[in-house]
Amino acid sequence: MTAPVAPLIPADVRSRLRALRLLPQRASGSRGIGMHASRSRGAGLEFAQYRAYEPGDELRQIDWKLYARSDRFFVRESERESPLTVWLILDATASMQQADQARREWSRLHAAKALAGCVIELALQQGDAFGLISINGDGLQLVPAGNGLRQRDRLHLQLHNLRAQGQWLAQERLAPVWERIGAHDLVVMIGDGFDEAAIALAERLARAGRDVVHLQLLTVEERDFPFRDGHRFRDPETGQELLSDGARIRADYLARFAQARRTLDARLQSAGIRHDTAFLDEPIDAPLQRLFGRRGGGV
Repeated sequence: MTAPVAPLIPADVRSRLRALRLLPQRASGSRGIGMHASRSRGAGLEFAQYRAYEPGDELRQIDWKLYARSDRFFVRESERESPLTVWLILDATASMQQADQARREWSRLHAAKALAGCVIELALQQGDAFGLISINGDGLQLVPAGNGLRQRDRLHLQLHNLRAQGQWLAQERLAPVWERIGAHDLVVMIGDGFDEAAIALAERLARAGRDVVHLQLLTVEERDFPFRDGHRFRDPETGQELLSDGARIRADYLARFAQARRTLDARLQSAGIRHDTAFLDEPIDAPLQRLFGRRGGGV
């Protein structure tokens, strides 16, 4: 039996996740018709059971006729059709240890683990299979896809022990990705989007028929560039350094950074990859709300 680890996601975030559903693009019509056939409970086609209302449930799921008879709120649960396997590919290279000076204890990797925990929770509540692949300088660590609470605990333990180090792996070392991830599986990649090899992998997976979602995590300082005086900037993966005056280079940096983000967005969109960028001062579920919430077409 594995030892318990600290929860990855706060209770309020867990409550908000109840309103989300991980839908593959093919389920929404982008790649054909039809929902994806697990015997999971959720908002679906055939009525399965009632359960007591919980904070975060959608009001449209409440059975108001039953409320009129019982004076209690009950939610209708249905059985969805179609099995889905969700794969998390987590960037754990050295650049993921980056954190803002104002919040040093909350690195990109901490946020990535919490975001991965949210995806795991969504797959669990849908009854779908889920697995984890993490990549860093130590190599590729893989937890095969499975279902249920024990599978969630296995992935949580793997995430808890994960450390950011090294660089992204060479292509020839990524064979397990192709051996495990099946056609039409849903792949959720989480990283900073700075590794060309990681973006190339996302594109290859999409071309091979995998349904890819890319979640980019950036620091507040990368977004706002608040540096005003002399500052030493260091690439944690290559060790390259730049000593410069923050105020002098700020405008040029912001322009270049914005252009890099636009280029990445266009590149992923052209590959059919759903993409969202989140910053470390946002709620951890923000990118999932944007992609899989009501406006994102996920409910």
